[in-house]
Amino acid sequence: MKDITTKSIGLLGLAEEELYQALQGISPDIKRYRAKQIWLRLHKFRVRSFDEMTELPKDLRASLGERFHIQSIEAVHESDSADGTKKFLFKLSDGLEIETVLIPSEMRDAQGEVRRKTLCLSTQVGCPLDCKFCATATLKLKRNLTAAEILLQVFEVERITGERVTNIVYMGMGEPMLNYDNVIRSLRILSNPELEIIGAKRITVSTSGLPDEIRKFAEEGFGVKLALSLHATTDELRTKLMPINKRYPIVGLLEAMDYYYQKTGIPVTYEYIVFEALNDTEADAKRLAKIARRMPSKVNIIPFHKIDFTNPTGISAELHPTAQDKFELFVDMLRAQGVQVMVRSSSGLDIEAACGQLALASEHVPVPIQL
Repeated sequence: MKDITTKSIGLLGLAEEELYQALQGISPDIKRYRAKQIWLRLHKFRVRSFDEMTELPKDLRASLGERFHIQSIEAVHESDSADGTKKFLFKLSDGLEIETVLIPSEMRDAQGEVRRKTLCLSTQVGCPLDCKFCATATLKLKRNLTAAEILLQVFEVERITGERVTNIVYMGMGEPMLNYDNVIRSLRILSNPELEIIGAKRITVSTSGLPDEIRKFAEEGFGVKLALSLHATTDELRTKLMPINKRYPIVGLLEAMDYYYQKTGIPVTYEYIVFEALNDTEADAKRLAKIARRMPSKVNIIPFHKIDFTNPTGISAELHPTAQDKFELFVDMLRAQGVQVMVRSSSGLDIEAACGQLALASEHVPVPIQL
């Protein structure tokens, strides 16, 4: 990967006005339309070098190369599942690694083509929240991703696969609300109609629950969907599973989710992993249904991907998937109480399915590129 000096400014991920201001360093007389051309080339046409910007004068291209750079990430591994799921390991410019997952839908159009291709984006290298069911927690937090590194996951997956992403979920490694500014920067570009990348209605941001950031996010006006990783209906259990709940109990999270719906009018989503003998009882279903009925919402019920490879201890070692018959009964109980339920499939079980598993393995064993 090309070594970039600290004096060189990366242009990918900048807003159009920010890019124009950066170009003032080349010449205070540079025309605004030139900034527009460069911004579009970077984000709509996704050029990988200034030499590809052939509509620019040669001397301007040379000046751009001297003062700026176009950020990049390197795909070092790809795992392909029998169900069509693709998991990528990307190396960043500082050598750290992140995961990105492309998940096809089972739905197909009249021509037999997959109708939905969802890309799961990472927002941090590792994660500080220590959720007991997540492999990423084992990696701990290394750093936040830049806006460019978030965008490049989309750009590179589409380039490598030749497939157009139809939906984006910020549900990969890290907590998006702890990297708020860069997530917002990436959303402004991804959802910009002029760039024709993806519509805001096809983007979901998932959070473990930071009430202040949820309220702030409601004010941004993006029109994207918001999902709360809930996974328990009592503070006692949720705190065991997700230590952040000790600081932000369920009642405050639900008030913040109420605010998001009231401000945006967009129904919210609750993510709920079902664990054997922990959160799969009739009482759990009743409490979850009551939460779901607070406002227009849906509940994503998720099978648990075991993380035994992390050598779990404490409650992590006690987590097991609910048996299929009990899983289906739990879903039926929710639907009987008027809850809109989506059952997430166990995508990619044969390719390091758990979030963080591929990156964790790479820390210890070099993985070959398979592109």
